[in-house]
Amino acid sequence: MNEDLIAYFDNRYVALRDAKVGILTHALNYGTGLFEGLRAYWNEREEELFLLRPLEHFERWKTNSRILRIEIPPAPEELCRITAELLRRNRFRSNVYVRPLAYKSAERIGVSPDDQDAFTIAALPFGDYLDSAKGLHAGVVSWRRIEDNAIPGRAKITGAYVNSALASDEARRNGFDEAIFLNEDGHLAEGASCNIFLVRGGKLITPAASDNILEGITRACVIELARQEMRLEVVERSLDRSELYVCDEMFFTGTAVEVAPVVQVDHRPVGAGAIGPVTSRLRRIYCEAVRGQLAAYRKWLLPVYHPPEAAGKAA
Repeated sequence: MNEDLIAYFDNRYVALRDAKVGILTHALNYGTGLFEGLRAYWNEREEELFLLRPLEHFERWKTNSRILRIEIPPAPEELCRITAELLRRNRFRSNVYVRPLAYKSAERIGVSPDDQDAFTIAALPFGDYLDSAKGLHAGVVSWRRIEDNAIPGRAKITGAYVNSALASDEARRNGFDEAIFLNEDGHLAEGASCNIFLVRGGKLITPAASDNILEGITRACVIELARQEMRLEVVERSLDRSELYVCDEMFFTGTAVEVAPVVQVDHRPVGAGAIGPVTSRLRRIYCEAVRGQLAAYRKWLLPVYHPPEAAGKAA
């Protein structure tokens, strides 16, 4: 880890190495935290770093924090400003991953939470989460996706990610790049850290929110791009496991994985066993949109080094 990185911790900007919590912190012992994941993309031609949909991420973070009764005082707009300033202070000139984390901060023994809350935001340079240039090999794991009535999957609750860690470990030990979860009803849910899409019969199909998935922001981006740029019909419905084996194309989406094609599932080829045309085009369009290269989607982006308010003051 770069020792010079700066984080936002305890309501101020500090060296990342100094942003620490005690070993009795409630969130560390009982998983009572809630995180987000944002990407920022470097545009070399414009010498600009673009935060991708930060307002939506922070709105989701604050909304979902109600599940754990965690208070995050700043408004989403203020959280965007804090994050942009954090990136400027780190002087990033590459792609970046941003990790906001809200958590129960009391240092004590006892599972029942109280009202002692805190939040922090860290950022670091970030490349590819999965090497998907030639397509991924994915596998259905024996672990089931957590149920909404157990630990709500629509929120990034820290303790819930034991579910993903177990699935990811099993998948990799079985020779796969990524896991695929089924829910307790036997329907497709998502990957260990990403949403899933299938292409079948000219339609783009993805599990419904009621199948215990994370309501992904990258997922929403891809749905919009598919409808607006490719005129594809997008269907959100329950999917059977066997549909993995008869689909034409498959890919994962997520802040970390972006748009990651899958060319093999459960040791079977997906379609022709190569990255398909729909996935390839969606991947390219997404890459262009998040870097500010498509005018229609600049609305998704917050420029870090030349923010709109600064341009207005200069004028």
